[in-house]
Amino acid sequence: MSLIRSVVRGCGCYLPPDVLTNDDLAKQVDTSDDWIVQRTGIRQRHVASAGEMTSDLALAAARAALADAKMSADEIDLIVLATSTPDNTFPASAVSVQAGLGITQGFAFDVQAVCSGFVYALAIADKFLVSGQHKRALVIGAETMSRILDWTDRTTCVLFGDGAGAVVLEAVEGDAEGRGVLTTHLRSDGRHKGKLFVDGGPSSTGTVGHLRMEGREVFRHAVGMITDVIRDAFEATGETAETIDWFVPHQANRRIIDASAQKLGIAPEKVVITVDQHGNTSAASIPLALAAALADGRIKRGDLVLLEAMGGGFTWGSALLRW
Repeated sequence: MSLIRSVVRGCGCYLPPDVLTNDDLAKQVDTSDDWIVQRTGIRQRHVASAGEMTSDLALAAARAALADAKMSADEIDLIVLATSTPDNTFPASAVSVQAGLGITQGFAFDVQAVCSGFVYALAIADKFLVSGQHKRALVIGAETMSRILDWTDRTTCVLFGDGAGAVVLEAVEGDAEGRGVLTTHLRSDGRHKGKLFVDGGPSSTGTVGHLRMEGREVFRHAVGMITDVIRDAFEATGETAETIDWFVPHQANRRIIDASAQKLGIAPEKVVITVDQHGNTSAASIPLALAAALADGRIKRGDLVLLEAMGGGFTWGSALLRW
């Protein structure tokens, strides 16, 4: 029996039209463009309008991914949506996307792993596809992080933005080019919950709450955790920092990205950076970065692409795939 792999057939994204620059934020809180850029690398972020929900962003990204894949929605039998900012406590925002696409077969559900959500969702969808039970999946990362920010807290409100990105995966048997998801590695450690969390929820306060973060602690753990799962990916496949074509990290902070790449020996020219334009869009950041690198021609068919992310929990993970 030939090996089944999950091959990326299409990628799409959506960014709300409203842009909030660092100078705009400086009018609201005690900060400045220089302060934000020096500490994070962020220059602007997109913010959803009052009428836009996470499922709206996800639906737009999904349609773009399907168009890129030249597929119709009725060919999809699985939707996995990574988000920490769903439309409702329930049902899952993924079913709203399913309904919006007019899909009545298969199933759809949300994954909550904060900034690691897209890597988690990709790994989960891959397992369904390689099992042979499902043929094509939409994997989406979508967030409206602006809805859970304390806009008086300059240490957090400057970091995050809204957006969505999606990929279409197809189960392919015996691909001659060796394309597809090669390996995924997921981790979590709940002992670090208090370092990055939202101080509300249905079972605790009955409110949505606001994002709270111990920035220095997150930075201290991030580089070690990220490099750990990337080394696992290299060990599983025999690939190295030299053999990969592109490194697409979670876009949280430019200093974390640079430090991780340097520790792993990944050349700076292989690193895809979008944090300056999007801010930290949590589960949406990796597919948004993928879409940007595909749009400008950097990522090409056959390229070896390394993904990684770390988020609240802590959660973290990596994925290595042949594009």
